[in-house]
Amino acid sequence: MPIATVNPATGETLKTFEPHGPDEIEATVARAASAFREYRTTSFAERSELMRRAADLLEKDRDEIAAIMTTEMGKTLAAARAEAAKCVKAMRWYAERAEGLLADERVDTADVEDSGGSRAYVRYRPLGVVLAVMPWNFPLWQVVRFAAPALMAGNVGLLKHASNVPQTALYLGDLFRRAGFPEGCFATLLIGSREVEGVLRDSRVAAATLTGSEPAGRSVASIAGDEVKKTVLELGGSDPYIVLPSADVAAAAKTAVTARVQNNGQSCIAAKRFIVHTDVHDEFAERFVAGMAALSVGDPMREGTDVGPVSSEQGRADLEELVDDATARGATALCGGRRPQDQPKGWFYEPTVLAGVTPDMRIHHEEAFGPVATLYRVPDLDAAVDLANDTPFGLSSNVWTSDNAEQHRCVRDLQAGGIFFNGMTASHPAMPFGGVKRSGYGRELADHGIREFCNATTVWYGR
Repeated sequence: MPIATVNPATGETLKTFEPHGPDEIEATVARAASAFREYRTTSFAERSELMRRAADLLEKDRDEIAAIMTTEMGKTLAAARAEAAKCVKAMRWYAERAEGLLADERVDTADVEDSGGSRAYVRYRPLGVVLAVMPWNFPLWQVVRFAAPALMAGNVGLLKHASNVPQTALYLGDLFRRAGFPEGCFATLLIGSREVEGVLRDSRVAAATLTGSEPAGRSVASIAGDEVKKTVLELGGSDPYIVLPSADVAAAAKTAVTARVQNNGQSCIAAKRFIVHTDVHDEFAERFVAGMAALSVGDPMREGTDVGPVSSEQGRADLEELVDDATARGATALCGGRRPQDQPKGWFYEPTVLAGVTPDMRIHHEEAFGPVATLYRVPDLDAAVDLANDTPFGLSSNVWTSDNAEQHRCVRDLQAGGIFFNGMTASHPAMPFGGVKRSGYGRELADHGIREFCNATTVWYGR
């Protein structure tokens, strides 16, 4: 795949970039390893000052980088601005709290005496150079939610970004340089997927994090496993959105529209499977389908556009295959189900709701990465939970109910890394983020995320 900016709203190639060759890769890795030897000794106060500067610069650059993101992957300009603002918030959050999150943990004095010692504690120390393999769908946020905690912990980062967002990737490397981080602390590698293995196997690289597809995750995990290196994987999701009789159905349906089409439907934590109790199914379906059908599809740079294009021609083809397979096997498109007739250029697809989906259809088990929802009717909570768990993924979930017993049941039984009641899934610096099953392992954000790439070191003193 070429490293290029191709506008998904028009299909036009705007810029191409020459990939980094072996010598440049070697120099970049060497600089990172050298930077870590010094950077790891800096104080939290020093790192915090650098991170705050980076946040201030990003805040000033918000409109500029938002336009780049929209041009490169098609999210609406409003969504791109919001993404940049979210990154600023996360950077400041970690700048303020990292020292406390990684403070030494004292071991109980009585337990130390039992071991024959006088005192002991756990110290969190940085691992070293961390390779980040990142996706195009949130090209700024996915990187910052790794980089902010990793850099605040004293690690350094190498970024291999998706090949269709090279300008965003280069911006990120330049951002941390402008903020004053030492040379090599954070660098962008313009390389293809084939070069990832060589970088990951390099003895100077300590660990890796990947957000992306399941095949990409399997590849990175297998290489890292062979090298006995730590990894964090955040992969796909097919999140359930359960609506039960005690829910505010109007609010649930309105939120469902946003939950499905956020980022043009290209989000691993977007709600994708809408599982509705039969008592409220018809009302929810009517409101939900009307909301999806009313969305404005068009130029993502235009204010007022609700849904832009999917990121690539292949991405739209993949989406069409899932919808066509489902309708050929008996599913019904309650709205959408085709390319918009008024958008002859670019890779647009109408917001779509499919009903009558059955387990023999691909979309029942595979992730639809675009503005396509599946709608199910269930007789009770047992059936809702069973259907919600009937997926190889387990990233997040949404449940609409005001019944405490139903909420406790869902917390106990839903197989997901997150459960959001009476609202839609969102990532936030204060809450750990990640999944189970084929959605990956490890956590980003919060204290869990900053500790993922730390050596939890036991320090013990004898008498």
